[in-house]
Amino acid sequence: MSSPLLEVADLHVRIGGSHILQGVGFTVAKGGVTALLGRNGVGKTTTIKAVMGLVRSTGTITLDGAAIGGARTFAIVRRGVGYVPEDREVFAGLTVGENLRLARLDGADRWDLVFDLFPELKKRLGQQAGTLSGGQQQMVSLARVLLNDHRLLLVDEPTKGLAPKVVGEVADALARAAEIATLVLVEQDLKVVRRLAGDAVVLDHGQVVHTGDAAALLADEELTRRLLGVGMSEGAA
Repeated sequence: MSSPLLEVADLHVRIGGSHILQGVGFTVAKGGVTALLGRNGVGKTTTIKAVMGLVRSTGTITLDGAAIGGARTFAIVRRGVGYVPEDREVFAGLTVGENLRLARLDGADRWDLVFDLFPELKKRLGQQAGTLSGGQQQMVSLARVLLNDHRLLLVDEPTKGLAPKVVGEVADALARAAEIATLVLVEQDLKVVRRLAGDAVVLDHGQVVHTGDAAALLADEELTRRLLGVGMSEGAA
């Protein structure tokens, strides 16, 4: 059995006097998609940010056996970790092309992949990102990490606020991304989770309360409702 790509152990984060993460621990296997699930406010985004070095944390974080906990964010990116933040966070005053070029690391050469996944972006390279629709901005946010040769992608609620048709397009792009990198996916749309995720980690009150096969979790209506507060038929957490 191969060693995990990402290991998180006894992760604690305190922000503004609040103990947000209280000993979070889980592993992410190499390849495929691991979904990080839970009700709103349980610490999913904070977990992602801790792995990226965007919030101060204690505990152990290792990437392919090498410790990255406490490292600066730019160093973690250089190790092969890409981050797609919640709410996209594109540079609104810059063009699409400028957004992409700013994110490109030395030697990155996946323009063909990006334009194959998002042909709309190729047509809009000269357009200011702030004038794009929400779905188009999400494509820019995904494209920025896919340009680079990342081993691990941390993707935070990529379908949030998007129209159903665009949700399908984003899910298609994530499926392609999972063919070339390992994904940790925070996602509220359980239909997307069921399509993409092999494993699931569920948080509640800053702690891991369940790990296992994602399909098995979502097939158990009672367990899904108890852990996530919603049934699979309702489609969102």
